[in-house]
Amino acid sequence: MSGPHVEFRVDPSGYRHWRLDVDGPVATLTMDVDEDGGLVPGYELKLNSYDLGVDVELYDAVQRLRFEHPEVRAVVVTSGKEKIFCAGANIRMLAASAHAWKVNFCKFTNETRNGIEDATAHSGQTYLAALNGTASGGGYELALACEHIMLVDDRSSTVSLPELPLLGVLPGTGGLTRVTDKRHVRRDRADYFSTRAEGLGGKKAVAWRLVDEAVPRTAWAETVAARARELAARSSRPEGAEGIALTPLEKTRTGTSVAYEHVTAELDRDAGAAEITVAGPAADAPADIAGVHRQGAAFWTLAVTRELDDLILDLRANEPELGTWVIRTSGDARRVLDHDRLLLDARDDWLANEIVLYLKRTLKRLDVTSRSLIALAEPGSCFAGSLLEFALAADRVYQLDGVFEDVDPDADPAAVTVDAMNLGPLPMGNGLTRLETRFLGDGEGLAAVRDAAGKPLEAADAERLGLVTFAPDDIDWDEEVRIAVEERASFSPDALTGLEANYRFPGPETLETKIFGRLTAWQNWIFNRPNASGPEGALRRYGTGRRADFDRKRV
Repeated sequence: MSGPHVEFRVDPSGYRHWRLDVDGPVATLTMDVDEDGGLVPGYELKLNSYDLGVDVELYDAVQRLRFEHPEVRAVVVTSGKEKIFCAGANIRMLAASAHAWKVNFCKFTNETRNGIEDATAHSGQTYLAALNGTASGGGYELALACEHIMLVDDRSSTVSLPELPLLGVLPGTGGLTRVTDKRHVRRDRADYFSTRAEGLGGKKAVAWRLVDEAVPRTAWAETVAARARELAARSSRPEGAEGIALTPLEKTRTGTSVAYEHVTAELDRDAGAAEITVAGPAADAPADIAGVHRQGAAFWTLAVTRELDDLILDLRANEPELGTWVIRTSGDARRVLDHDRLLLDARDDWLANEIVLYLKRTLKRLDVTSRSLIALAEPGSCFAGSLLEFALAADRVYQLDGVFEDVDPDADPAAVTVDAMNLGPLPMGNGLTRLETRFLGDGEGLAAVRDAAGKPLEAADAERLGLVTFAPDDIDWDEEVRIAVEERASFSPDALTGLEANYRFPGPETLETKIFGRLTAWQNWIFNRPNASGPEGALRRYGTGRRADFDRKRV
């Protein structure tokens, strides 16, 4: 299965696998997977197992809780099935899927888990996993993303990571990393747990820190409700706030383009490239944060972030052969900076905070996307503040020195502007800003860039400060850009994925960089090996009654 065309725009009225119920400060997300609701024919989603379609709905629900329900302070994640929480990713789906589909599925699932952790850490919406039955594989990994894990103590319910003993692969949505780095399970215990297909339950699961508490079934509902109230009481979420509706995204997709209100992408299949243009605000920023609330989902920063988020997901899932993304901007840099400052000046407002956090998560999604990123700063562009981050995320940045003499000799030269949004609010997965990452070990260079904050920098100054890679004039511009794109298309896509994943995240290693680094390298490799995916591998033979035939050589 190479994978169907995937649409990431969903709405609660169309959910097939989740129910979202809000009762004052506590929301409940109930996983009740429709067995016949897989994205493609050929497998049944039994035992609350999931595929990408299930995770798309979960991602949408997490987003809506943050923007549409500011009154919610705690979120209970549980199951609508008796004695089963979630059996993890559907094995038949994985076995039938192409390699790229499996890896990208794991990547999106990880990003959703990270979003749950981000909501707990920064939005005052603490997630509680109420495991009313066995949670295995990806089901337990979903629980690991929650702040507090409760497991029903009924002598049969367990938590497990059975991927290695049963499937010959690894827990691909951060399971091993979260067990050791987040829950601080001892290495020897983690080793035993991850090689024991049946897992652990009851008091031992608590003692080993795999869950936080085991609760008898007779006291289950009462204890879950009490714990949710306790978590809600800790929240800084505002009282009496009114949410905003995440209205449907307007999107037009053809075989050669994807278009939204503020973002367009031209799909050049011959060049293996997507030409992405992000338009700055068409109007001035509102006078105050009350205006942001009135505009709701139409507020430019939120609108453009939603569009970019959807585009990144669309291109990743549906256009794997467009390996180079060329990023441009257009518009008024002053308006971009005014929108940024309005949000940062009102960061104690829940909506302003959520918009900045969403922009942070979308940029992180770009960082871990296995595509070559080239940013082009030309006359009329607005790489400033929040939009400059998309250039700083790129593998190379080209800024035109001067103007296109044959097109518009009277145009203002391209400029880039560093501002407050680049100096802290939008960290990467390594915990550093993109500027700190760019100038790692170069304190003087970083200080010089900070000193230039707020100043539009033309090509010579931007190149001198290290903000752009090259600054060709209009004579060399077309040729240099063409060569860069054509050269990228000539390289091995696999080698480029490894190359980019290595140098995009210098500096500290964090939970996030470990998860995505391991996914890109280890799980990517393991998924592709005969021991897992070959005709006699564990994934292929699972459920047939025949054992996998492993090549016993260690590599």
